[in-house]
Amino acid sequence: MALNVVIMAAGKGTRMKSSLPKVLHRLAGRPLLHHVMGTTRALAPSKTIIITGHGAQEVEAAMADSGATFVRQMPQLGTGHAVQQAVPALDVKASTTVVLNGDVPLLRSTTAQALAQACDGRSLVLLTVALDDATGYGRILRDDHRQVLGIVEHKDATEAQRAIREIYTGSLAAPTEALKRWVGALKNDNVQKEYYLTDIVAMAVADGVPVITVHPDSETEVLGVNSPVQLADLERKFQRLQAEQLMESGVRLADPARLDVRGSLVCGSDVDIDVNCVFEGDVSLGDGVRIGANCCIRNARIDAGAVIHPYTHIDGEDTGVTVGPDARVGPFARLRPGAVLGAQVHIGNFVEVKNSTLAEGAKANHLAYLGDATVGARVNYGAGSITANYDGAHKHRTVIEADAHIGSNCVLIAPVTIGAGATIGGGSIISKDAPAGQLTVARARQASLPGWQRPQKTVKKD
Repeated sequence: MALNVVIMAAGKGTRMKSSLPKVLHRLAGRPLLHHVMGTTRALAPSKTIIITGHGAQEVEAAMADSGATFVRQMPQLGTGHAVQQAVPALDVKASTTVVLNGDVPLLRSTTAQALAQACDGRSLVLLTVALDDATGYGRILRDDHRQVLGIVEHKDATEAQRAIREIYTGSLAAPTEALKRWVGALKNDNVQKEYYLTDIVAMAVADGVPVITVHPDSETEVLGVNSPVQLADLERKFQRLQAEQLMESGVRLADPARLDVRGSLVCGSDVDIDVNCVFEGDVSLGDGVRIGANCCIRNARIDAGAVIHPYTHIDGEDTGVTVGPDARVGPFARLRPGAVLGAQVHIGNFVEVKNSTLAEGAKANHLAYLGDATVGARVNYGAGSITANYDGAHKHRTVIEADAHIGSNCVLIAPVTIGAGATIGGGSIISKDAPAGQLTVARARQASLPGWQRPQKTVKKD
């Protein structure tokens, strides 16, 4: 079934008290509007139209790769006026048009599909829900036979009408040609002097078009964002849903209230996640992986049996990070883009790894930096040692072959190769290749100066 999707994203969001357009505020690490576009893509519409207004340039720039068509509502004169701006851009071959809100991020694609299917180019379909507190929402008016007669906005409702609990959520589906006709006939004779999209319900009833309602699975789906308080509340609701899905699949969470998933988190069996962990981008955790408390992990693959100790920061950015089977990372370690750890690799406290590959069994247990390095199997990389990979203009690579031992507080000045089985004496500055199987030491001779005295402070007399 061909259909249009119209997303209303023109509002200023005054209560957000922010210069950022409301629909670009983030929920679970993504702008609200991105979430709505995710729902929209599942419908496979022939045309998606985003109505912008306040902060239009920012919104359009943020959604430039979405494939949507943009129309502007300037000035903003109500929801009906917004849809009027979209009418010329509608695909006339699509018999159904679905209208969604850019600040309602958690609407499920199945609910949106239910709207479109119920419409089928013939009926006006409203997404409604019953709320204990319906303040601010338009109320659904029904006759004695429970047939929909219309919608009255909260500000225009009588006290009796405000007692109605069933509200219009702001999402609907309508026959495209009828919608064009109805919004063209809207008037602004109301308290707000705005053009209400909800007035088309009475028009549909007058035209004999069936007006039916569908309902979401939960109230959370249709909650909008109008203030920082509502955004924070929705964030926790969303994260709780994420946590429940993970636990239902077998993941053990120390506390589901202290988990943040801001992207895609895929877990194998027997995964254990401690408190206050944040997952961003695309993260996969293999069977038996354990994540310690207070870890931040972004764009990474962590293979089976690996342990990420507390306070570890992993950020793969665009390149990604890979942690091999049964590896141990942290605590207080940092893995940056291009870090690839083999099986049983150990990265200890205050060790940073960037664009480096460590083969099976390699260890860097303390206070070290590995950048642009290829590290062989079973290498032991000493505390305080670094690869000096940047000459001020270009990056260079360090190669440390299998079974080498790098002593503490060494500087390996790239490009340089440490041969297999070589030992680098502690405190050495290595600027030339070190041969395999030999001890290489590069440091000044130790000397003691007899009679030398430490400088003393001069005491001033009054």
